[in-house]
Amino acid sequence: MTKLNRRTLLKSTAGMGGLAAVGSVLGTPLIAQSRSLKVGSYGGYFENSFKEFVYPAFTEATGITIESVTQPNSADWLVTMQQASAAGSVPTDLSLYARDALIKSSRIGELVSPLDMTNIPAASNMEEDFLYEDSTGVIGVGAMAWFTSMVVNPDEVDTPASWVDFWDSSRFESSLGLSKLISGNLLDIIAATYFEGAGTFDTNEGILAMVEKAGELKPNVALWWTAESQMEQSMKNGDVVGGMYFHDVAQLMAADGFPIRSTFPKEGNPIGYGSWCLSALSEKADEAAEFINFSSDPATQALMSRKIGTAPLVAQSKTDLTDEEFSFVSGTPAIQPAYEAYLDNETFIKEAWDKMLASA
Repeated sequence: MTKLNRRTLLKSTAGMGGLAAVGSVLGTPLIAQSRSLKVGSYGGYFENSFKEFVYPAFTEATGITIESVTQPNSADWLVTMQQASAAGSVPTDLSLYARDALIKSSRIGELVSPLDMTNIPAASNMEEDFLYEDSTGVIGVGAMAWFTSMVVNPDEVDTPASWVDFWDSSRFESSLGLSKLISGNLLDIIAATYFEGAGTFDTNEGILAMVEKAGELKPNVALWWTAESQMEQSMKNGDVVGGMYFHDVAQLMAADGFPIRSTFPKEGNPIGYGSWCLSALSEKADEAAEFINFSSDPATQALMSRKIGTAPLVAQSKTDLTDEEFSFVSGTPAIQPAYEAYLDNETFIKEAWDKMLASA
């Protein structure tokens, strides 16, 4: 089997040939006036990859040029958009919102506009879970996904078949690295492993039961991490032998020779994803629809998987991703985080969580 890493992915079949394939799927550029679109995306490698691979393919296919705008992957972007809206300005035509930020924007109101789905036929390739609809209509269409997965050092321990095994002190005493953040999805993992899934968040009793179960892990936790770099270094140093981490980054570490294996246990791994949202004051609804339609096409989803390392939101069978390429960025089953519940009962969950962490 060919050893994959981000460098080989960048030289893979989604090179210039891949760009041409996307263009051929979506048709030739229209002969029209100069058209443009401001698109927001998370900065760094993520945005640079969009600018190098995705935006040029879109321009080639449609004739629409893209102005890239750096935006944070957090609710801070909502504050920026609120202030811009009040001033009558449009920082971006399209923004990339994580699911929790998308829900918040819907509740705030008048930050994003409903999308005309008749102009986005390629969105039919996605499951309905990735189309977010509120009282105004569909306001978010999934762009790409990422997973928080179970990871272990295969040189030190056998790969567990279930998250339950992490509670076994005979195997994992003082050796796990788990996210300290409520948004890190440990409660979602517990809900799927020991309870009735996301519905467990519906009552305070259910929340307390999950937090108590999290507390039972404390003897096995060597690191409660708050930054990705902390877990990365601890795995490299051998300070922890397992825990939870980002699937794509773990795959890159393994490809570079570090002892880490990312796996999907029987309960699955939590999935996170970003959605394209149209700014309420934007006058580029038509161009935005063309970009979202382009992004939703299986050929583009495969391009993003190869070039950016994100998981596709369409079935593998609809893409030309090989099994090896698909497993590098995705897997099954997926745990759907209880986004609404975290927002609805944020204070209670945080207080219970912080109390658990602070207790002896």
